[in-house]
Amino acid sequence: MDKGLLVLLFVFIGIPAIAFGYLYTFRKRKEANRQAILEKDFPHEWLLVIQRNIPVFERLPFDLKRKLEKSIQLFLGKTQYEGCGGLEIDDEIRVTIAAQACLITLGHSRQLYPHLKSILVYPSSFRGGEKGIFGTDPDQQTIRLGESWGTGTVILAWDSSRRGALNDFDGQNVVIHEFAHQLDQEDGNSDGTPLLAERSGYVAWSKVMADEYQNQVRKALKGKRSVIDHYGATNPAEFFATATEAFFEKPEQLYRKRPEVYRILKSYFRLSPIDW
Repeated sequence: MDKGLLVLLFVFIGIPAIAFGYLYTFRKRKEANRQAILEKDFPHEWLLVIQRNIPVFERLPFDLKRKLEKSIQLFLGKTQYEGCGGLEIDDEIRVTIAAQACLITLGHSRQLYPHLKSILVYPSSFRGGEKGIFGTDPDQQTIRLGESWGTGTVILAWDSSRRGALNDFDGQNVVIHEFAHQLDQEDGNSDGTPLLAERSGYVAWSKVMADEYQNQVRKALKGKRSVIDHYGATNPAEFFATATEAFFEKPEQLYRKRPEVYRILKSYFRLSPIDW
């Protein structure tokens, strides 16, 4: 057979076949690792951390408790933590953050945070800012409790992360806030609209959230009290994140004051915290 023809056959048949083989092997190995994690018992030490730091856990229905435990195991099996500012990462930090991040995804059956690669944790507030192509601009840096990057990194202040979990009725939870941003950023945009299960859902989402965001802006400008933090008036992405905090930590008040927001978030998260 002509050598040129052999080369063409290899390019158009051989290389794709090899690539498919590698992809198939990778997926099989990934699924095997996932099953191995799920077959393990939930460590008792982790359960003690949850009982100590995540009070909402005791209010969850039995099936959601078990699902949260499995979600935490999968989350910790794939996510890298890095201590910053001298903080040493331990299981309390890892499990406390993972439990809050996994809580808001309990209604979803799809992969947990597919683009998330790492979580950077500072002891307390840190100096952060928008990261551009030339790095973080020092002139744009401010004191932060958390950040979420579309590149798959979440940055958190540990003291605020733990405090937000312990006080789960004040509507202030930095972990829920930043992981709501991660959900929002899954489609490559940070615009307050996460990936929805149905295409038809985007019409209802856009109408409700656009109207409610404008309502939030009016409340903030007039200094009126709101069940959703006024920081949500910054832009639609922050509105989604702060509304998510209220949905999980002030569900009864959100349902009374902003029923349309509660209903649209209930449909998206496929959870009803008001029943816990």
